Amino acid sequence: MSRESESLLSGANGPSLDACGNPISRRAFVQGSIGAASALLAQRVCAAATSTPAPEAKPAKAKAIIQIWMWGGPPHVDTFDPKPESGSDYTGPLNHPIATNVKGIRIGESLPELAKLADKFSILRSVTHRQNGHETASYLTQTGRMPDRNVYPMVGGVVSLFKGYDHGYEGLIPPYIVLTQPQGRFSEAGFLGVKYKPFATGGNPNDAKFAVEGVISPGISDEKQQQRRELLKRLNTLGRAVPNDPAMTLADEAEKGAYDLILGDAGKVFDLSQEKDDLRARYGRNTFGQSCLVARRLIEAGVRYVTINYGGWDTHKDHFPIMRRKLPELDNGFASLLRDLSDRGLLDSTIVWWTGEFGRTPKVAPESPWNGGRHHFGNCFSMVVAGGGFKGGMVVGESDRRGEEPKERPIYPCDLIGTLYELMGIDPEGTLPHPQGLPLRVTPTEADGVKMGGRLKEIT
Repeated sequence: MSRESESLLSGANGPSLDACGNPISRRAFVQGSIGAASALLAQRVCAAATSTPAPEAKPAKAKAIIQIWMWGGPPHVDTFDPKPESGSDYTGPLNHPIATNVKGIRIGESLPELAKLADKFSILRSVTHRQNGHETASYLTQTGRMPDRNVYPMVGGVVSLFKGYDHGYEGLIPPYIVLTQPQGRFSEAGFLGVKYKPFATGGNPNDAKFAVEGVISPGISDEKQQQRRELLKRLNTLGRAVPNDPAMTLADEAEKGAYDLILGDAGKVFDLSQEKDDLRARYGRNTFGQSCLVARRLIEAGVRYVTINYGGWDTHKDHFPIMRRKLPELDNGFASLLRDLSDRGLLDSTIVWWTGEFGRTPKVAPESPWNGGRHHFGNCFSMVVAGGGFKGGMVVGESDRRGEEPKERPIYPCDLIGTLYELMGIDPEGTLPHPQGLPLRVTPTEADGVKMGGRLKEIT
């Protein structure tokens, strides 16, 4: 990737801005829970003044999306497209795929819980973009476009634009959440601006208390927070002197909202102590499993888009020891999320999208220093989709006998992204608001030089 492209993807465009586009210092943003929580609420204030018209689209089947982002690139041949006939040079020790509850569909042997739920999800086995660099592949997989001078928003940013505060969302929790760390590869909101960036929680949901940045202060009890609030009121002599001043009224509203987030019901969405121990155990007592549980709670609270940023899949070496540890985590967390959403009547209106930026080389790397690793592989890989209007129990596309190339029905990132938008009631042919007024579409066309195979009508 060129230095110019890396700069575009980084979103490094000068000083930090608040939700309305005004410069702020990092110190001002992170100084105390009340300040950080107020910053989260600033999105709502700005949205009221700068609403964006929604492009007309078909009626929505889905209300929300949970994206399980497999940062680093998961191995398709060890998960959802096993190739046992390709030989040990390709399979390594994971050469015994298992049957699922859908006749004719097999998946990797390390995913027994997901095998019981294959009727609830569909597998895309011929996804391709042929990019092997993390930055370019991540951008392409989540925007549908190759990098150029315009930094386009990821799917979450577009959903936040058309389904967030501008269009009826009223939650104190922002409509776009990342659990727990942002990817850091490029700006998730692109040219839409900071108003549509996700709120990254930080912390670890598997800790005794999930310390969400700006909402939960480690080591400070709710009682202590309440005492601080009362002290703040006593010290606010200016507010009492000019009680009807519009600026003071706005500040009071921000303070009330912030404390509602910190001490009220809204912030309790992150409190996993409210869940039964056996349910938490089924999800897996690890960061990924508990992130899946938080994602379900966020969807119940009305959040529109949740990304679970699940790292550790860049397995150039020690691939199989890492898979022995991580695949069971994936299996328990992902399967429990699907089962829980279904049991609660939420799966029909919630899309679950499992993907990484690419797959990994089907042939195991034997050479030193790798000795059993799998490398980046964008020629052919798999994604999984469930819920929100997607049919379950199906496979779209097919890879060749070794999982190295699409054999039939190549699927490009823009094909899936356009389908996601359609199911969310967002017009893929609509336009995005650009700061210079450029007429840029929600999804690209072939005239833009983007390869596409067509929307996923087979499973919608």
